[in-house]
Amino acid sequence: MGRVSGKKKGKKDLQVYERQAAICKAFGSPVRLRLLDLLGAGEQASSILQAELDISKTNLSQHLSVLKSAGVVLSRREGQRVFCSLAMPEVKQACDIIQEVLVRQIKNGRAIL
Repeated sequence: MGRVSGKKKGKKDLQVYERQAAICKAFGSPVRLRLLDLLGAGEQASSILQAELDISKTNLSQHLSVLKSAGVVLSRREGQRVFCSLAMPEVKQACDIIQEVLVRQIKNGRAIL
């Protein structure tokens, strides 16, 4: 168990933390969080997402690009239409847990910074 295994574990942990930070950064927009919530219900056409979010096609594309870069969202083309989905169902679970924590904070009157 000496230093070598500790260093290996440290590198692995750092890689996980770096990926976690990238995902959290991608989640750093209310629009992207709403987008994830919509995709949590299943695959959606980009036109539906655009209408639900009431944003421009360009703006939707930018948000999807951030989420795709973080490995959170997938897209596929079918003719002229683009369909989007969550890359991992666990993303929906993670968002739900964070929302539950925030609802409890609000209920308990705790300030959110």
